[in-house]
Amino acid sequence: MTLLEDLKYRELVNQMTDEEGLTKLLNEEAVSLYCGFDPTGDSLHIGHLLTILTLRRFQLAGHKPLALVGGATGLIGDPSGKKAERTLNEQNVVEEFSSKIKGQLSRFLDFGGEDGAKLVNNYDWTGSMSVIDFLRDVGKNFGLNYMLAKDSVESRIDTGISFTEFSYMILQSYDFYRLYEEENCRLQIGGSDQWGNITAGLELIRKMQDEEENDSEKGKAFGFTIPLVTKADGTKFGKTEGGAIWLDPEKTSPYEFYQFLINTDDQDVIKFLKFFTFLTKEEIEALEREVQERPHERAAQKRLAEELTKFVHSEDALKQAENVSAALFGGGDLKQLSAEEVMQGFKDVPSYKAECGEIGLIDLLVEAGASPSKRQAREDIKSGAVYINGDRCQDLEKVVSEEDKIDGTFTILRRGKKKFFLVSFS
Repeated sequence: MTLLEDLKYRELVNQMTDEEGLTKLLNEEAVSLYCGFDPTGDSLHIGHLLTILTLRRFQLAGHKPLALVGGATGLIGDPSGKKAERTLNEQNVVEEFSSKIKGQLSRFLDFGGEDGAKLVNNYDWTGSMSVIDFLRDVGKNFGLNYMLAKDSVESRIDTGISFTEFSYMILQSYDFYRLYEEENCRLQIGGSDQWGNITAGLELIRKMQDEEENDSEKGKAFGFTIPLVTKADGTKFGKTEGGAIWLDPEKTSPYEFYQFLINTDDQDVIKFLKFFTFLTKEEIEALEREVQERPHERAAQKRLAEELTKFVHSEDALKQAENVSAALFGGGDLKQLSAEEVMQGFKDVPSYKAECGEIGLIDLLVEAGASPSKRQAREDIKSGAVYINGDRCQDLEKVVSEEDKIDGTFTILRRGKKKFFLVSFS
């Protein structure tokens, strides 16, 4: 199966320019291609993974990815898919975001060796360009009617668009031209909302080539978009009630990342296995049969969560996520968790810091907010509603001591079926 055939099987092809020409190019040459990531935050999120993984698929097929961090375009803001003007960040903030995103991208692509992937930043060629040079050398190639017809601009005409965001298309087009000239980049990929920007870049390359009368020295350039990821219910993939699912483990823990994936709907899981894993067609088809015949076992969801958590975080992080999940939902022993695993699994539960090494259970229940009064705490203990690290405790004289601390640090209280409280000791 060729690269394009594999991408089609995985439903990763939304649009491409000149399919016949691109197929021939990819089959005959090692191609440099690029995708841009604007530093609008201090971390990429799970929605970015589809383009990152697509770059990796090209790399595994022998091509060279250029991962562009938008140090310049991040200062402007892309209007694509946005109903209102973005809030602009200061340059020092964008620089900080750019540095963090570079670090994340370096985890997912192979940057080693002469033929490895390469990180580039468009601020390197745009930051020093004067307004006059930009307007004379680049802007003159864009007709107003041409730009107004693009979806990213047309969709904002009624609500309003500033000249700043209006110029974004020109800046991204210039990125493609510079990489085409300096890195022999022949292909740009992106989400389906980037089609207008990508085709504008191809048009700029064609016009600049005509001016330079240099057509013969470089080959034709191409554009390729992948679908935006949505769930069966039509909602956007990667969003939860708590916000986005980030690739930074400090913002979204490996356990939370794992749980998000393992809770994938049966209607979505096969599509997501195609999108986000490197499993073969045969492996995916076998998991599809599992979903049809034994959906309660959730084998496909488990495999999706395993593959993606391992890829984004690490094998160790996957084991931690599995340990926490087993302890919370699979009848496992909470006491076997490490302090780090406890912090991941109980990140969002009410917490209390006890000042002394030993404390009576009744006092602790009240101080931690698990019971409203000592009287209620006694009733809860007597009725069997209180658990310490997963074990029921009905001893009114119980003193929580060193032996009740997980990894010497935490004690997990539970009142009733679902009310957890995390106690740490100074």
